Amino acid sequence: MRIAPLTREHAVDICTWRYPAPYDCYDMTDATPDELLRPEAGFHSLLDDDRLIGFRSYGADGRVPGWDYDDSALDTGGGLRPELVGRGLGREAISVGLDFGRARYAPAAFRVTVASFNSRALRVTESLGFTRVGRFDATRDGRSFEVLVRVERVEAG
Repeated sequence: MRIAPLTREHAVDICTWRYPAPYDCYDMTDATPDELLRPEAGFHSLLDDDRLIGFRSYGADGRVPGWDYDDSALDTGGGLRPELVGRGLGREAISVGLDFGRARYAPAAFRVTVASFNSRALRVTESLGFTRVGRFDATRDGRSFEVLVRVERVEAG
């Protein structure tokens, strides 16, 4: 697996992804390719060889309205192609994304926001060194989310 620049073709594909309930909160059908392609959106393709299998994002896209986010950590998120979910690819996908994010952005910490019901994603992120720091209900739909942080380096004080 590797991270690559997001192409228009990949952005169009991602915007069609629909997940079965309850994972439908991760559907990308409300997004437009132009939104995903904006550099400030921080979207990148996740490829296996040259096949699009997912995406990773860095920055505000990883935030869910309802939590009081700050700039102490780089928000990161991502997704796998719907037919690949639950096949054991999550750990590698997130690890590759963290490696890329560390090299590109050198954050003091990473932060992820995960739906509370998503035990698979919570298990994987915690196994990668993320610690739960809070829970909240999203302002959009009232779903419960967990916020997890992984410290990358300690700031000298």
